[in-house]
Amino acid sequence: MQFVLVAHDRKDSLALRKQVRPDHLAYLDSIKSSILYGGPMLDAEGNPCGSMIVYEAADRAAVEALVANDPYSKAGLFGAVEINGFRTVLRDGTLTP
Repeated sequence: MQFVLVAHDRKDSLALRKQVRPDHLAYLDSIKSSILYGGPMLDAEGNPCGSMIVYEAADRAAVEALVANDPYSKAGLFGAVEINGFRTVLRDGTLTP
């Protein structure tokens, strides 16, 4: 099943995000078989202000564990986190059944 994470950074946390980013990327590489796609959300100035990741996992509890073990989560970067079930309808210009 697919799940989407939408996580908004705490206010004034860009320096923390930059500091933890290498560990975050290494973690994502270690769980890449569970990730369909994702990346940072950007503010009006083009700076990262949150994250969006689409996971493939057995259930919500599995995704919650993946998110909890992310260095960004462990560092307290996120001020608000949403995890919801997700279904891809359109990808790369192709409708999916």
